[in-house]
Amino acid sequence: MRTLTKSFILLFALSALLFAGNKRAITFKDFFSMKRMTSVTVSPKGDLVAFCLTTPNIKDNDFKTDIFLYSLKDKSLKQMTRSDQSSSHPVWSPCGKCLFFNRGGQIWKISLSGGEAQQVTHFVAGASDVVISPKKDKMLFVSEVYPDCQTIDCLKQKIDSVAHSKVKARIIDHLFYRHWNRWLNGKRSHVFMAKMNGEVIKDVTPGDYDTPPLDLGGDHDYVFSPDAQEICFVRNTDPIVAASTNNDLFIYNIKTGAIKRLTTNKGDDCDPTYSPDGRYLAYLSMKTPGFEADRKRIMLYDRKTGTTRELTKGFNLSVGSIFWHPKKKEIYFTCGERGTVSIYKVDIKKAHIRPVLKGHTVADVQFANDHLLVFREQNEAMPYELFSYDIKRHKYQQLTHINQKLLDQLELPKLEPFAFVGANGDSVHGYLMRPPFFEKGKTYPAIELIHGGPQGAWEKEFHYRWNYQMFAAPGYVIFMINFHGSSGYGQAFTNSVSKHWGGAPYQDILKGTQYVLDHYKCIDPNRVGAAGASYGGFMINWIEGGKVQPFKCLISHDGVFEQVSMYGATEELWFPEWEFNGTPWDPGSLYQKWNPAAPERVRRFKTPMLIVHGEHDYRVPYTQGLQIFTALQRQGIKSKLLFFPDEYHFVVKPQNARLWWKTVHEWFKEFLK
Repeated sequence: MRTLTKSFILLFALSALLFAGNKRAITFKDFFSMKRMTSVTVSPKGDLVAFCLTTPNIKDNDFKTDIFLYSLKDKSLKQMTRSDQSSSHPVWSPCGKCLFFNRGGQIWKISLSGGEAQQVTHFVAGASDVVISPKKDKMLFVSEVYPDCQTIDCLKQKIDSVAHSKVKARIIDHLFYRHWNRWLNGKRSHVFMAKMNGEVIKDVTPGDYDTPPLDLGGDHDYVFSPDAQEICFVRNTDPIVAASTNNDLFIYNIKTGAIKRLTTNKGDDCDPTYSPDGRYLAYLSMKTPGFEADRKRIMLYDRKTGTTRELTKGFNLSVGSIFWHPKKKEIYFTCGERGTVSIYKVDIKKAHIRPVLKGHTVADVQFANDHLLVFREQNEAMPYELFSYDIKRHKYQQLTHINQKLLDQLELPKLEPFAFVGANGDSVHGYLMRPPFFEKGKTYPAIELIHGGPQGAWEKEFHYRWNYQMFAAPGYVIFMINFHGSSGYGQAFTNSVSKHWGGAPYQDILKGTQYVLDHYKCIDPNRVGAAGASYGGFMINWIEGGKVQPFKCLISHDGVFEQVSMYGATEELWFPEWEFNGTPWDPGSLYQKWNPAAPERVRRFKTPMLIVHGEHDYRVPYTQGLQIFTALQRQGIKSKLLFFPDEYHFVVKPQNARLWWKTVHEWFKEFLK
């Protein structure tokens, strides 16, 4: 018996080695064969979970999204939609017998009992993102309309006139006129109330404003109260929204049609969430006007007394999303924390904050019943999957394995955390990933990735653009530093980048790079490159003009190069005005201090650089990339420009993404291999 056991163990070990030997490093085809999970939502009875899976199609150069159902009872998985068109943003009916969703610019619904999906709305300007009244008699949806049109006939005539006009010129007389990757063309996002058959009742957010707001909104910025007597919505009414973060909460009385402002805070207020009993309205709030990365606080408005108080005083992290416990007077919330996304809770009576689940990277967290949390989770070796956590039994469980068959074929290294003493003597955190099939004693080239924001962070995630595994696959050690300004390390740490773009973060990168080279002898110090996007692209451009830097080649994706022209062409003006202390013409502004295009810096350019930019990037307009490419070429420095006329701040189309990865890998190979 003992001999048989030993033989079995030996056979198992040999099988495991053979299986491991069949694994491969990830390829682009693998990467773009993985299904992407979004929009998780639990049914009213808590027995079913709806979510979206998006499948890339490299050949057709597009994506297809369908809605799936997972049963928490029998663990079964069922595909609900199969149309040629994508179906997204599923929302449960209050009875739980059907799902409403977006398709083809309108609202559709499908019954769980079977049959084909039925189109609900036929609104001339389109309809999306439905919210159903608790009384089951009304719905809300969003549509982009011309705010000066008071009737549907006027709206239809204007839409037809614009569509058929041979003149495509724009006459612009205010800011915003474009946002992120699209021209606004005089339209506003409004919330409409309709009957359950899709018949429009009225526009509940009239005026020359946007609801939801163009930016800085929450997970739900228009909601019914539990008694269905009012609607809370978010909008910004400041004269120049492009220079303002002043989103506020408003209350619409369904019976009278009256609208009143609920919040007067000059910072961002968003994400209104009613308590199950309707007594309270919780929402997120930033205190500082003009600062988009201020700490998000949980505010609690008592509808009975009319008073408001903060529940997160003394809590140093910024809240991400909020949701109520179905029975207790508790609010659960997520927040970024040291390169992960944690779950916490706060009781509304004493405002005691307690951790619930830490060390994971979660999203779409909600209750299935009074003790079971359901959410999607990802890590560096796994795209989002469905998970649950029983808060009574502390039982944590993976529910779906959508991409497991493919993941089992791949050698996917794990992240290793590290910390070092950075700028100002502060502890700075980072991650390192060794290449697949790492051999001890061998030295490897390395790539440092620099995140954007700048108030962002590298997390334990399976990023669909800057994917750690894809960077490591050709045989590179990858490392990332959450420098001063990164989120998840306390608000003071986040604040430290503002007005200091090329200061402490730059020192952290230099100190952190040296730390990694000193402590990880598997890295060849003579073969290190760096890449960054957005603020990370700015930092690459800043590094290029530094007196000393350890990189053999650089990649700048959508990076800021010339700060003054950047200010004049970007869309969200509150951001540079906060970060650089006013407008470029204000005394004491810092645009020239932190300008990579300053003559003394450009004259120090010497490192080969690949520049990437998209023509429809209105956040960091593509001329920023053209300018630094010209500066490099004019000085005879080896450089290359990868320009996408059909992309924006992100490169998302499958064939464009394939070219992006091919070009990036070839650039690093030329200088580091």
